[in-house]
Amino acid sequence: MKRRLARECALKVLFMNEMGANETEEAFEYITEMEPLPETEKEFVKMLVEGTLERRAELDSLISQHLVNWRLDRVAATVRNILRLALYEIKYMADVPPLVSINEAIELAKAYHDEEAGRFVNGILDRLLKETIEGKK
Repeated sequence: MKRRLARECALKVLFMNEMGANETEEAFEYITEMEPLPETEKEFVKMLVEGTLERRAELDSLISQHLVNWRLDRVAATVRNILRLALYEIKYMADVPPLVSINEAIELAKAYHDEEAGRFVNGILDRLLKETIEGKK
C-alpha cells in the first residue's frame, strides 16, 4: 500500500509540474509534506518523477503511437501523466512487475478521473507492454 501512495504522490508532482509550471523540487517538497512518507517511499517518488521527466519525450512518443484518433495533448492531464508514469515503470524499473504497474495505473485513473479512464489506460498500457515485451525478444 505504501507504493500505491508513493505513485499517487508522484502523479501529483508530475501534474503540478506540468499544469502549474511548478519547479519539480518545490512540488515534491509540497506533496511529501502533505502526505508524509517513509524515506524509502520518498526515494521511490523521486525516482519515478525524475525518471519520467527525464524520458518524457520518449514516453510521449510511444504513447502517441498507440492513441487512435487522439493527440496526446487532448488526453486529460491526469491520464496523460498516469500513462507516462506507468510506462516509465514498465520500461525502466525491472524490480516492478509490469502487470503491477498497469494495475496501479488503472486504479489511479479510476480514482483521479473515472471508470472509462481506467479502461483507456488499460488498453494503451496493454498494447505498450506487448510491444515492449516483443521488442526485447
